[in-house]
Amino acid sequence: MSTVAKRALIAGLRWTSLRLRLVVVFALVALTAAVSVAGIAYWLNREAVLTRTQDSALNDFRQAMQSRVATLPLQPTQAELQTAAEQMSAMSTSPGYSVLLVDSRDGGKPVVGYSDLDAFTLDDVPTNLAQQVNREQPVTAGNAYPYHLFWVRTNLRNAPYLVGGAKVIGGGPTGYMLTSLKQERDDLNSLAWSLGIATGLALLGSALLAQAAATTVLKPVQRLGDAARRLGEGKLDTRLRVSGTDELADLSRTFNRTAAQLEKKVADMSAREEASRRFVADMSHELRTPLTAITAVAEVLEDEADSLDPMIAPAVHLVVSETRRLNDLVENLMEVTRFDAGTARLVLDDVDVVDQVTACLDARAWLDAVELDATRGLMVRLDPRRLDVILANLVGNALKHGGSPVGVSVRAVDGELVIEVRDHGPGIPADVLPHVFDRFYKASASRPRSEGSGLGLSIAMENALIHGGGITAANSPDGGAVFTLRLPRDLEPEEQADDTQVRGQS
Repeated sequence: MSTVAKRALIAGLRWTSLRLRLVVVFALVALTAAVSVAGIAYWLNREAVLTRTQDSALNDFRQAMQSRVATLPLQPTQAELQTAAEQMSAMSTSPGYSVLLVDSRDGGKPVVGYSDLDAFTLDDVPTNLAQQVNREQPVTAGNAYPYHLFWVRTNLRNAPYLVGGAKVIGGGPTGYMLTSLKQERDDLNSLAWSLGIATGLALLGSALLAQAAATTVLKPVQRLGDAARRLGEGKLDTRLRVSGTDELADLSRTFNRTAAQLEKKVADMSAREEASRRFVADMSHELRTPLTAITAVAEVLEDEADSLDPMIAPAVHLVVSETRRLNDLVENLMEVTRFDAGTARLVLDDVDVVDQVTACLDARAWLDAVELDATRGLMVRLDPRRLDVILANLVGNALKHGGSPVGVSVRAVDGELVIEVRDHGPGIPADVLPHVFDRFYKASASRPRSEGSGLGLSIAMENALIHGGGITAANSPDGGAVFTLRLPRDLEPEEQADDTQVRGQS
């Protein structure tokens, strides 16, 4: 994945975290508030509109019943009922209504007068309403009339209507009225649409407001995150621009103070480390001249040791041995200094690995002590001098601290050169394994014959890393320690130069 794609993915993930949650929370709060307000407003307006229409029609109908129906004869004819119904409907004010008058003759035969036979018939009167209208109530102190005006809202022919009914007190016909609530329904539907649009606009406005608020709040946080990321990448001069006096500004000031302190401490540590490296390098160089003279004298003494006093000969051999150890230590220190300074470079060549391994063992008289498992003709591009250093340290470590026999196997696996050095000693303790490549580390408890400097395996690892490879240490299930060297088979000069620079700075 390219760097641009990775940054886009990270930005998308970052957007979908806190920013999205802020927008969603704002939207939910606005939606809840808008829906609640819209619902309450709709319910209040609905009740107000329906109650106003209903009260107007029922009051008009009650007055008409009192002024028209009460004046009819005790048993009016159908024509009289028809005329009264038409007059009541014609005199109705807004909203207009249709009227139905019902009386009965002897035997229960009904006589009905319609104001509009097509609009309102006896079949349109709900049964429960008719029962309530015609039921005589007991007259009490709290109920002075045996009959009352009743009404019900209903749907007829898929349209809303108000149906009311009353009976003339003292005897007379029963009257019913029917008025349409379609206009009120349309008005309420229009109100519902308006409230829905207002809710949508409120939701959109809250989302925009949340986006603006999130941008205002999260932009400093994002800048802080970017600055922390750059600081983690080693750009210690990273600072934030501080503006304002709020909590985010305080956080930015704290970050700047922390970054400044960190930069100062890292600079101090780098300076001390550079001084330490320079001291080691200077000391190593200064020691080389006297060591060269001491080594020459020691070799002369070693040649004359047999002719010296028997009491002095052991001291001469000890001086020669320790002089060689000191000379090796100085050479190792100089090599480590080159790695730390980043000045180590590869000198690549195409070599036969088996010939190189054989030459390394032969130069140190290890051919009789090492079992070599390899096939000639394996050509690899590498630095032969550094491979010799790696092999000398690994095989020498196995011969010194492990158990015989020591085996060396060379093979090519998946484009890599793999060299294993195996011994048959007690192995490496679990607490020692993570530190075997540390500088100056000696596992004296498990390796009593550890008279080395503790730099050999560390130098071997550095030489493997500069090739772009590595070394691993483990214990074999059959006993003994196994060191595995892996190097790329086709190392290009450009790759090694870049890798050398990285390794030198690590």
